[in-house]
Amino acid sequence: MDIQEEKSEPIIKLGQFMKWQNLVQTGGEAKIRIQGGEVIVNGSIETRRGRKLVTGDVVTFNGKSYEVNLS
Repeated sequence: MDIQEEKSEPIIKLGQFMKWQNLVQTGGEAKIRIQGGEVIVNGSIETRRGRKLVTGDVVTFNGKSYEVNLS
């Protein structure tokens, strides 16, 4: 029997992405900014710092957009 496994796409949480891209200094700052409605993901305000992002998602913060590239 031939079983195919689905490859899982790499993900990063929104708060981690913001720290990785140096958009914020700390996880605490990311939490405040996200919960304050300052972050947009794919055109919609996102208030969950645990939002899972995949390659191709677009995060907008402080008027600038950043495309997620995890490859």
